Amino acid sequence: MQPSSCSAPVPRKVAVSAGVAVSLLKTKIDPVYPAEALKNHVSGTVVLGAGISTKGSVKALRVICGPASLQQAALDAARQWTYRPFLLNNMPVEVETTINVVFTPNR
Repeated sequence: MQPSSCSAPVPRKVAVSAGVAVSLLKTKIDPVYPAEALKNHVSGTVVLGAGISTKGSVKALRVICGPASLQQAALDAARQWTYRPFLLNNMPVEVETTINVVFTPNR
């Protein structure tokens, strides 16, 4: 009989806060402010739920909340973001997190 290992298995996916995810951000593409939203003075934050792969690419996005006229622009921008892999026990793991995309019109 072999001795049992003391290390726990590395989970396949972990949840991390938006703050931790931001610290791993490598490439951030700014959203294109929709002309209609700008004309109507719509601003605010779109909160997205995101899955990030072990290689750091965004692989799943869904809108949690935010102004409807800004949601598609937020999705389009965040799909292009890249992250440094999140390491757990020196192994990259998939991450579930939230992404905040802030829209503020230039004054």
